[in-house]
Amino acid sequence: MASSKFLFVLGPVLAMVTALLTSAVIPWGSPALVAGRTVPLQIADINIGILYVFGVVSLGVYGIMIGGWASNNKFSLLAAIRGASQMISYELAMGLSLIAVLMLTGSLQMSTIVQNQLDNGWNVVYQPLGFIIFFICALAECNRTPFDLPEAENELNFGYHQEYSSMKLGFYLFAEYINMFISGVIMATLYFGGYDIPFVNEANWGISQNLLAFISFAVLLAKAFFLYLCLCGSAGPFHVSALTN
Repeated sequence: MASSKFLFVLGPVLAMVTALLTSAVIPWGSPALVAGRTVPLQIADINIGILYVFGVVSLGVYGIMIGGWASNNKFSLLAAIRGASQMISYELAMGLSLIAVLMLTGSLQMSTIVQNQLDNGWNVVYQPLGFIIFFICALAECNRTPFDLPEAENELNFGYHQEYSSMKLGFYLFAEYINMFISGVIMATLYFGGYDIPFVNEANWGISQNLLAFISFAVLLAKAFFLYLCLCGSAGPFHVSALTN
């Protein structure tokens, strides 16, 4: 039986699309002023933002399973089953780690969670254990060491994308790093005040609204990039040497 060309292409495309969709509900900065109107730096400020993120992330499982199944390769299929089971299992712990944050905030809306931290302090101060659990689960969701079983270079040759090459393989690999960056942004939003500028009272700055929006956006990116480096740092010397070589 030959592989399915449609599903073979759909797998990496679905992985890439789901990695990008999670950014829609993230408040990227304080509101900007455009043509006399206050415009929030957020695509969709829905009242179930956290549920949306988990729902979209869950769809990424289908990208892995479809890729392993469409390859018509038993090693790819076994690795896809391992990857899907890992993602599903750690999403449960990740969701439970957020219950305390949601109880503190009283809302699933991402902008409300950020505003609550602006008023009362960062959630990582009140829920450090929840952040640690969330960070460990993010390592598993992004297939970082020691949770890199889906790739399984030693046991299953190259994991669920063994039969992939060129841009389709690039989509899988790029989607993984996008997921790492979005995980850093979500952790910064939920636990580190989002776009909140630390040790500064923005109301006393006296700068323009657009400049403040740009600075807050840069602050969120700095927090996310730091957490992204923490996720990358878990890869260990083997993966770092592999990237440099």
